[in-house]
Amino acid sequence: MTLPRPHRDDLLIAAGGLATGLLMWGFGLHLQTGRLIDARWVTLIPLCVMAAMETLRRSMPQTALVVGTLALVADQFTPGSLVTALMFTDLVYAAVVYGTPASARRIPYTTGLITIGVTIGFLVWWQNAIALLVGVISGMVSFLPAMTGAVVRNHRQAADAARLRAEQTALLAEMDRTHAVVAERARMARELHDMVANHLSAIAIHSTAALSLDDTATTRQALTVIRENSVEGLAEMRRLIGLLRDSSGDAEPTAAPTLDGLDALVGQARASGEPSGLTFTLGDARSRAGGPLPAPVELAAYRIVQESLTNALKHAAPGEVRVELDRRRDGALTVAVTSALGGQRQSGPRAPGSGAGLVGMEERVALLDGEFEAGPVTADDGRRQWRVRAVLPVGTSDREPQAWFG
Repeated sequence: MTLPRPHRDDLLIAAGGLATGLLMWGFGLHLQTGRLIDARWVTLIPLCVMAAMETLRRSMPQTALVVGTLALVADQFTPGSLVTALMFTDLVYAAVVYGTPASARRIPYTTGLITIGVTIGFLVWWQNAIALLVGVISGMVSFLPAMTGAVVRNHRQAADAARLRAEQTALLAEMDRTHAVVAERARMARELHDMVANHLSAIAIHSTAALSLDDTATTRQALTVIRENSVEGLAEMRRLIGLLRDSSGDAEPTAAPTLDGLDALVGQARASGEPSGLTFTLGDARSRAGGPLPAPVELAAYRIVQESLTNALKHAAPGEVRVELDRRRDGALTVAVTSALGGQRQSGPRAPGSGAGLVGMEERVALLDGEFEAGPVTADDGRRQWRVRAVLPVGTSDREPQAWFG
């Protein structure tokens, strides 16, 4: 078994103690006379043993204390050295500071009991006040260093616990920051998709029509719609970029869209879908239930209708696209958009889709603890339809703060 390598500071303490003890021995300075062994050189044996134990004060504190205790007892039978006693106090201190938790708790009690026992024993033996002085010296050599070590150890443990809490707090803060960044990027992706996809889909559809149909009036109408959607899409992009850079003070926050703008939204879709044989109608039954809707609910409903109309322009078969809004008895808003579902269009251009729109709608509804479904259904007349339906409760809408861009 190899002994652990002594710490550099422990080697310096041992060397300093040994050098000081030798210097005092050289000048003939001793603690006592008339001991069992009066030879001066014998004093060097406990001194050297104590100095050797100082090298182990940090790596093997319990062993150093036991051997040091034996060396101190042996020193009492010699003329004695003050340095030996001082190095022993350091071993007691180190055993509490660097030892195991059990020994750190046990040593102060043990040294306290030893101090009391020594004091009482000498009082009974000598029956004079000198016994009290011996008890005080015994306490200063053993109990006082042990209590000092206990205080230092407790402070170090408190500092370590505080540092660990600070590291954990910083880790949690970093996790929260990362989560907030991811959530904000997802929100930005939804908003960007919902704002721009509608305009770009209309541009794609009408540009395809302008290229495929050799009719001046149709081409002119398609180019007009393309220009309108290009201008509106560019304005939306500028507002979004301005809001993302609002720290510079160059942009003013813009209001989020509300359900009051559905008429214009459906009218725009009607103009874009006319060449494809699509008709658009809006049924708004919200007046049957009173009370305004929270802003997050209105924004989510508007974006769901906007994305559903965009998908209808891309994929729906010729026929009616119907938007229906209603309020339930509990105040929840229901949004439903249905469109004809069939084979490929016989006429009219189409635009490709990425599938991100359905994901964005579902995320919006999930943030409000609502219900969302999208898929084919069978209408009352037996025709197949594609339906998007969302139920947006108003009681939990404050979970998502109002979007800061529209």
